[in-house]
Amino acid sequence: MSNELLINSTQKGERIALLQDKRLLEYHVEVPDQSFTVGDIYLGTVRKLVSGLNAAFVDVGFEKDAFLHYLDLGPNINSLNKLTKDVIAKRVHSGKLNNFKMEPEIEKLGKIDKVLSKNQPILVQIVKEPISTKGPRLSCDISIAGRYIVLVPFSNSVNLSKKITDKQERNRLQKLMSSIKPANFGVIIRTVAQGTDVDELNKDLKDCLEKWENGIKNLKDAKPRDRVIGEMNRASSIIRDMLNESFDSITVDSKEVYDDIKAYIHNIAPDKENILRLHNGKNKLFEQFGLEKQIKSLFGRSVSLPNGGYLIIEHTEALHVIDVNSGNKSNSEEDQEATALSVNLEAAKEIARQLRLRDMGGIIVVDFIDMKKAENKRVLFDTMRDEMKGDRSKYTVLPLSKFGLLQITRQRVRPEMNIVTREVCPTCGGSGSIQASILVSDVIANNLDYILTKQNERGITISLHPFLYAFFTKGLISEQVKWLFRYKTWVKLIKDTSLGVVDFKFHNQYGEEIEIVPGN
Repeated sequence: MSNELLINSTQKGERIALLQDKRLLEYHVEVPDQSFTVGDIYLGTVRKLVSGLNAAFVDVGFEKDAFLHYLDLGPNINSLNKLTKDVIAKRVHSGKLNNFKMEPEIEKLGKIDKVLSKNQPILVQIVKEPISTKGPRLSCDISIAGRYIVLVPFSNSVNLSKKITDKQERNRLQKLMSSIKPANFGVIIRTVAQGTDVDELNKDLKDCLEKWENGIKNLKDAKPRDRVIGEMNRASSIIRDMLNESFDSITVDSKEVYDDIKAYIHNIAPDKENILRLHNGKNKLFEQFGLEKQIKSLFGRSVSLPNGGYLIIEHTEALHVIDVNSGNKSNSEEDQEATALSVNLEAAKEIARQLRLRDMGGIIVVDFIDMKKAENKRVLFDTMRDEMKGDRSKYTVLPLSKFGLLQITRQRVRPEMNIVTREVCPTCGGSGSIQASILVSDVIANNLDYILTKQNERGITISLHPFLYAFFTKGLISEQVKWLFRYKTWVKLIKDTSLGVVDFKFHNQYGEEIEIVPGN
């Protein structure tokens, strides 16, 4: 099983696609001016205490105040508040906690107004980005993620991922981290740490400590709403979490992004530098890997299954509903029960993929095709759990109910990915009236004539829809060949499925888009 990461830079930000065996598994859009990222640590101000909710609303710079529940304060909130106060007052100049006197832990079932006060400065971490009409969700249980470990200030425990099942390895990692971690810092050991030697773990620990130390330095001169510690961008966090032996390649089409990622990989895994590539191909990166078509086909309300079945995915404010249908599935199986099982197992694989692809969270209810045999229901449940194992978000899968419904809860920390898969007709603009679409070939020819004869451009490239591409290149003496005889220069044509059927773009020899003069 191969994993490939593709990063396409656009004017609106980076498009990040994670492919598994050439199939799109995760898709993210990194918007540069998006201010809140999960993991970011801010200096906030308590604006309101709500006793009925046992929660506080904190100003971190979003249009709506962020939500902080008592249970998200963490047991050592008093120690965090003490350090924050001392650093702001410049009584403390370092983030080292060796000689720090810890405050008593708060009660598990206490009241928030006994811990926080209005207008109090507080160090908080984003655990959920703003979603819909809600502001960010916060925590004061600060943690700093590295590649192999998660550093937890004001704690002394060493915890391991439940996915590390080997007892001997668990004992090794437990003893190792207990011996190298500094006082008053806890550590959570991640699954990827299995088999890692002490040098790698120690380096990762030092990187996390350096990040914490830099954050404390920023806190000294920070103003309310300032970001004190910033989480890395989405591309780097995917690389950090997933870079392993099965990661085959990382391809980017921007030199700036290439240099940033190369420096990051050199820092965390120098032996993996050779898998990073800068795309210099003639076709667009996503076009070359066939991703534009995958994106358009995978984000619609209806999603087709390989053997004829399909899913209907509906979204509401409270939950997501997925309906499984057999469609024109062949009845080559023995009976209806066998057909239902076959479609359901195929659907389970696609549903697990769709949850990651769209980053769907909250409650997901799946209406599978009814099956009568308890054994088949158990096979379906086991398959669903197995397919979900690769998901990095926290989730819970419940067995099928009496009505054949399967319920999944999945952690939602950022807005769901939603791609518009229905397009307004580029010819009629949605009016339903088509005007002179047949003349598009003449429009292209006229523009080409103007660019070559009036502007004296050479090395012209035209990007156009595959239908137009076929029109200009078909036949022995095609329109493209006629242009060669007429203008004594070869005009290059490139298929681009991201363009509308009557859309086109001209580029000069340097790859810069040529602005078309109206009327030509």
